[in-house]
Amino acid sequence: MNRTDTLRKALDHAPLTRDEALDLYLHAPLQELMLAADRLRAGAVPDPEVATWQIDRNVNITNVCISGCKFCNFHCKPHQTDRAYITTPEAYDVKIRETLALGGDQLLLQGGLHPRLGIEFYEELFRGLKARHPQIRLHALGAPEVAHIARISRLTVDQTLERLVAAGLDSLPGAGAEILVDRVRRRISPAKPSADQWIEVMRAAHRMNLPTSATMMYGHIETPAERVEHLLRIRDLQAERPAGHYGFIAFIPWIFRSTGTELEREGVVSHFSAPEYLRTIALSRIVLHNIANIQASWLTVGKKTAQIALHGGANDLGSIMIEENVVSSAGAHNQFDAEGIRRAIREAGFTPRLRDQLYRMRPWPAE
Repeated sequence: MNRTDTLRKALDHAPLTRDEALDLYLHAPLQELMLAADRLRAGAVPDPEVATWQIDRNVNITNVCISGCKFCNFHCKPHQTDRAYITTPEAYDVKIRETLALGGDQLLLQGGLHPRLGIEFYEELFRGLKARHPQIRLHALGAPEVAHIARISRLTVDQTLERLVAAGLDSLPGAGAEILVDRVRRRISPAKPSADQWIEVMRAAHRMNLPTSATMMYGHIETPAERVEHLLRIRDLQAERPAGHYGFIAFIPWIFRSTGTELEREGVVSHFSAPEYLRTIALSRIVLHNIANIQASWLTVGKKTAQIALHGGANDLGSIMIEENVVSSAGAHNQFDAEGIRRAIREAGFTPRLRDQLYRMRPWPAE
């Protein structure tokens, strides 16, 4: 296989085949991959000299979850009443006021597959938050949570999304994708909705023009071919979105952290490699030619690697994440404040620009 021809095909925005993408991932020199990805980044964003970032807060609706994810230390079972909680309206109000004071405009609301929280709970929650804080955006739930809410509420996915949007949902995170291959999902998330169910929720969201993102958690039991399969499923779903609809606004790959997890107890230990991460970012940009924004996950890979990723396909450093519990509980302890993330972007040779979830530029609150 001629990798020069494959890269030229990618630079022409032609969709790669599975074999072509896998060959690049396994065999192309990293420098060549990053150069091609950087060219594609420059053509995909409004200003190639800019790297974007965001201020939001990740709030967990509940820590009760029945999905059985073996990579998550944060969740607890419904019977573990000494640990189980549901965030109260008063707690949300405190967190939102703190977020607004720091210049944030959004809550990333995630929880788990709680067996007793149906559609009415989330409608009441979203409506209450919007009534008390109309300026805050709700980037909430994820495809597995939507599928779960639909199932226990005896609704279709479309009905569930329509009711959530009517209650105040602004956009849908890409949470719960992990690897969109059922062999992997059965091993690491035995009770979570299937890959096809994740895809179907996102397909429904795209039909109704609800903005979404997509993620990939790699570095556990998946093979390189399965990573490529994940990217191709994301790309092909994006290609289905109706003309003029948002679809996937961004793609965020992040590395599995194993500290204290059930997977670690089973012998699956994470080993971070900066070159492998940079290869993954570059291939993401090359394969996902129809998704404008690729985010570098500084939380899991650290400042230096995230900065280099901006030269190899990524155009965004994500959020300063005023609060984050799930990945941090498995060993990711990198931190940024607003000045730190802006300084990191400048050090990498780019102009930092604050954005919202739709990648619209926002003024820095202090200005």
